[in-house]
Amino acid sequence: MFDGPEPIYVQIAEQLRRQVLDGTLSAGDQVMSTTQYATTYRINPATAAKAFAQLVDEGVIYKQRGVGMFVADGARERLRERRRGAFFTDRVDAVVAEARALGISSDELVAYITKGERS
Repeated sequence: MFDGPEPIYVQIAEQLRRQVLDGTLSAGDQVMSTTQYATTYRINPATAAKAFAQLVDEGVIYKQRGVGMFVADGARERLRERRRGAFFTDRVDAVVAEARALGISSDELVAYITKGERS
């Protein structure tokens, strides 16, 4: 399950972010506890707690004392907004630079992207 190069707590946090972004988890949904995560994935509870603390700091989830962790209102929108900015700077800028180096025009890029939307 957690076999990427990033620390496990980073992978857990990213997994939960993806679930919020794709709608698997919605605002108000309860997420697994750190103990459940530790038991299910056979990891140290402190590792899961570190991931959850990161998500709490980001406003993606919140803790309701004695009840559990829940997806925060507006979490999906916050994640989308944060990722949209990073998407252009981290990915699109690199693609555009590579396209320029290869002699691919902006029109060719737009045509390729538009073709993919129709498929």
